[in-house]
Amino acid sequence: MHPVPGWKDFPPMPRPANALIVDDEPHVRVLIKILLKQLGIETVWEAADGTAALEQAGAHHPNVILLDINLPQVNGIEVLGRLKKAHPEIPVVIVSSQSTMKTVMHARELGAISYVLKHAPRAEVLQMLSDAFDSIAESDPEGGEAGAQPPPPGPPA
Repeated sequence: MHPVPGWKDFPPMPRPANALIVDDEPHVRVLIKILLKQLGIETVWEAADGTAALEQAGAHHPNVILLDINLPQVNGIEVLGRLKKAHPEIPVVIVSSQSTMKTVMHARELGAISYVLKHAPRAEVLQMLSDAFDSIAESDPEGGEAGAQPPPPGPPA
């Protein structure tokens, strides 16, 4: 298959520039941070529980949130529901070792855009994250920063 002439003229779709990692295991946060750096995301905030995740999301308004299901205090499914109510424009990717169909479907129903199995081989996790970020970029037709808040409404014309 030959590329379409002029295909390089199109700029690449923007990917998230920053992220919030929510996981109670410090070594998992470190691994995800390393993978995000490989994908070009340098600015990363971290939260070890659901309460901190909600606070961090409000304080930083990240372009994407990577959320574990098994969290202390407030579980990830409940955090997802609260996040989507408070910040519906922020894409949430579940990164969990839980892979039951019921959990995956419930996360989708609540608004998660992707589900990454963190116990998969590292190369697969990296590819799943890359695919999720491509999905975020494709869903941003304005070409703005992925996950960014829409501008406030202007004065009436």
